[in-house]
Amino acid sequence: MKNLISFSMILFLLIACKGNQELSPTATAKVVIESFYTKDNSTLKEHTTPSGYEGMIAIQNFVADGMSKSSDFKVVNDSIIGETAWVKFRTSYDTKPETFKFVRQDGKWMVTQQGVREKGPF
Repeated sequence: MKNLISFSMILFLLIACKGNQELSPTATAKVVIESFYTKDNSTLKEHTTPSGYEGMIAIQNFVADGMSKSSDFKVVNDSIIGETAWVKFRTSYDTKPETFKFVRQDGKWMVTQQGVREKGPF
């Protein structure tokens, strides 16, 4: 009986800890790019800063209606420097690699807008 209770407590703790894990910049980039192209704007807003969201919506209005094909998301390069991260990636949606800039807000990595003359680490 003690073994069953111990096992149940360990299982509960593992499930509870897993639910609280934050997404990495790479995982967030995949969520953002897929929600952008499928036009799932509530998910897009959840993973972007206000300025990042506004920029994405402005671009999204010029993109064809929601895409349903797989993104084939592949990371080319990534970098985390303190509270800022960069992820360069390829998808089936675009022929050239794209780069997202991230900032950490309230413990979450959020896609934000890159400054006009700002260059990433790669």
